[in-house]
Amino acid sequence: MKLPRHHNLAFAISLALIVKILLLYALWTMFFSHPQTKKMRLPTAQVESHLLTASAPTNPTPKVNDGTRR
Repeated sequence: MKLPRHHNLAFAISLALIVKILLLYALWTMFFSHPQTKKMRLPTAQVESHLLTASAPTNPTPKVNDGTRR
């Protein structure tokens, strides 16, 4: 018995999505699920303070336009 065309397309799309989900899960497991060493963990408060503090501008002095081209 041959499946109608729209069922065949739905099966192909579903199979492709399942394969992609499995590949993404495998990549996450290999690279992101566990830190390489126990020493790599940082205290939560230290990370929060580093990420949430405002950084100073890199070049606080204003540029002066003296009319010359460079």
